[in-house]
Amino acid sequence: MNIGLTGGIATGKSSVSAYLASKGALLIDADVIAREVMLPGHPVLAAAVQRFGQAILNEDGTLDRKKLGSIVFQHPEERKALEAITHPAIRKEMRERAAAYELNHPDKLVVSDIPLLYESGLEEGFTEVMVVYVPRAVQLERLMSRDLMTRADAEARIAAQMDIERKKKRADIVIDNSGSWAQTERQLESFLTHKGLL
Repeated sequence: MNIGLTGGIATGKSSVSAYLASKGALLIDADVIAREVMLPGHPVLAAAVQRFGQAILNEDGTLDRKKLGSIVFQHPEERKALEAITHPAIRKEMRERAAAYELNHPDKLVVSDIPLLYESGLEEGFTEVMVVYVPRAVQLERLMSRDLMTRADAEARIAAQMDIERKKKRADIVIDNSGSWAQTERQLESFLTHKGLL
C-alpha cells in the first residue's frame, strides 16, 4: 500500500513519519531526495549551476544553499526556474523508489513524505493521502516556539502553504495531532490495525 503523507509546517508530520517507519513502514522523504539531487556529480546540480552560475557552489563543489536561497527566495521567477530543474528529478526518483519498494516488499506500507503534496498536485499517485492536522492557531504557536520566530514571520510561512483546513478536507486519512502524542499514537495504531499492518 502506497500512501502520501503531508500536513502543514509545524503540524508534526516528521513525528508521524518517524512513528510509521518505527512500525515497519518504508519511508520515502521528498526533502532527503531534494538534497540528494543537489550533490556534486548529480546532473540536477550541474543544470542548476548552468542556470544560476558557479557562485552557487562552495569551493569544494558542494551547493552553497544559503547563496542559492538568497537568489530564489527574493525572486519568484528564479524560484520557478529552480523548481523546473529540480522537481521533475525529485518526482521521478520518488516514483522509482516507491515502485521498487512495492515490488520487493508488497506486504509493507510505503509512505511518501511530501510537504507540498497538494500544492504540487501529486495526490494522484497514491492509494490514499494522510494529512497530519492541527488547527492554524496551534500551528502558529508551535512554529513560533520551535523556530523562535516572530508571529509575523510564522504567519508568513504558514500563509505560503495551502490552508491546513483545505488539506484536511481533501485528505483520505486525517491524523489530528493537536492533543497529546499518546492520542496521536492511538490514531496511528488504529489506522495500521485497520489496514492489517500491525
